[in-house]
Amino acid sequence: MNRLSKAAIITNLVKSLRENGSWAGETHIQKSIYLLQEVLGRDLGLDFILYKHGPFSFDLRDELTALRADGLLDLEPQEIPYGPRLSPTTRADQLQKRFPKTIGEHSDAIKEIGHRLGHRGVSALERLATAVYVSQKNPGVTREARIQALTEIKPHIRPELASKAVVEAEEWLSTHREK
Repeated sequence: MNRLSKAAIITNLVKSLRENGSWAGETHIQKSIYLLQEVLGRDLGLDFILYKHGPFSFDLRDELTALRADGLLDLEPQEIPYGPRLSPTTRADQLQKRFPKTIGEHSDAIKEIGHRLGHRGVSALERLATAVYVSQKNPGVTREARIQALTEIKPHIRPELASKAVVEAEEWLSTHREK
């Protein structure tokens, strides 16, 4: 996928997240793009590793910085202790209009991400994205083993919340494997 197509998708996803109540900070975007790729199968060519707060892409961090430098995303500083928010600019809207086929191909997936994740805070996104990561890296293991793996990787996540995240990841992944 070329850089401008990827930029159109990322800025459209940020727009969808914000329309659905998301803070749209970098962590929100990191987890949303990870889930867009891993659950919904929309490969943007970004590699993710398990990092401090779940799946993280240094490539995506660089891409977000480049989108800001290109005037496609604005950074909106917030009062302490909150981190900045990202928002698409009018240039991003113009870019998206240049790629109607790309936006159309990814529109349903972007809307699903916005609807499913927009209202969630970073802790909930960390749990879900890490549960998907654990499920993808450990195919065929029992639910209990994935819950245990999640709590071992992220000891600050209570077992009952890890269980909910693993069940949701399992259901979401199975829904999209059937399509």
